[in-house]
Amino acid sequence: MTSNVYTYEPSAFVKDYLSYMKTLADLPPVSLPAPIETVVRSDKMKVAAVQLETPPCGAIEFLIRVEEGIVKAVYEHGANLVLIQELFLGPYFCQSQNALLFSLAEADILEDNAFIKRMQELAKRLGIVLPVSIFERKNNAYYNSVVMIDADGSILGKYRKTHIPDGTGYQEKFYFTPGDTGYKVWNTKVGVVGVGICWDQWHPECARSMALMGADVILYPTAIGSEPQDPTINSAKHWQRTMQGHAAANMVPVVASNRIGTEVLLNPDGTERQRITFYGCSFITDNTGALIHEAKDGNDIISAEIDIHENRAIRAAWGLFRDRRPEMYGTLLTKDGQLSQSK
Repeated sequence: MTSNVYTYEPSAFVKDYLSYMKTLADLPPVSLPAPIETVVRSDKMKVAAVQLETPPCGAIEFLIRVEEGIVKAVYEHGANLVLIQELFLGPYFCQSQNALLFSLAEADILEDNAFIKRMQELAKRLGIVLPVSIFERKNNAYYNSVVMIDADGSILGKYRKTHIPDGTGYQEKFYFTPGDTGYKVWNTKVGVVGVGICWDQWHPECARSMALMGADVILYPTAIGSEPQDPTINSAKHWQRTMQGHAAANMVPVVASNRIGTEVLLNPDGTERQRITFYGCSFITDNTGALIHEAKDGNDIISAEIDIHENRAIRAAWGLFRDRRPEMYGTLLTKDGQLSQSK
């Protein structure tokens, strides 16, 4: 596991973040190593998962390293669909409850948002489909969201995280309203793409819904690691197997991008309050759930080519969706497994 440690005190990070965001429009675009026409492109879907360490850095470096990672995914892997981890513009701020951190939320994410515009321009320059994780504010509601940007830079829509966890070190219910968009897939330039967010990945209903809507690939931007109340717990393999099961049951490839590295939350006096070591282990499965690529420790990019037309034919031939009996699944609409007439 990587040895880098990132420390942050929330009020200091918020001040740094808001300062550079005010000047984001003046930040030069990320440089490209060569003309984009020199990139060898596949006529199939080529998905890349970018895994990034959290090194000691200022707020602006979070954005710069992400943009550089996206560029590498295109130039070194020929990717036309790039997945970045959850909430990549800073540390995973949900370790504690701090009202100051609501200042990190971005408003008007589908209309006139400088950060999203920058991501649109990058996607267009590179000719890639780019799902962008973002902390969204809409009036008095706050969401953990993804904006889907197509390869021409256009916005296809957004998804708001459905399942919101709450536990030691992962206090998301304090920050995020449960999503109201329903599950989403988008018909992009490279195929039909579905996106769930982190805790969604533990719920099979999420993956099945996206598969039913025609997803050719299911993506999960993620932030998961150690459990502060018991650092001996390591859920990495369990986490992977859960999503491998989604891929196998739906016969749809799954891709997960997780952050990696230790993030230490500081008290105002500079003493340590809590830490989480994010374990990375980003991965890509095939359409049977087999793990075909797993990221190594530290910064890494993994990629795979997906033949969506072949996968659609294989999925149809198996008859899994033909033989579904939705009228028999009423218990899935209950909390306790009991239908109303039998309670």
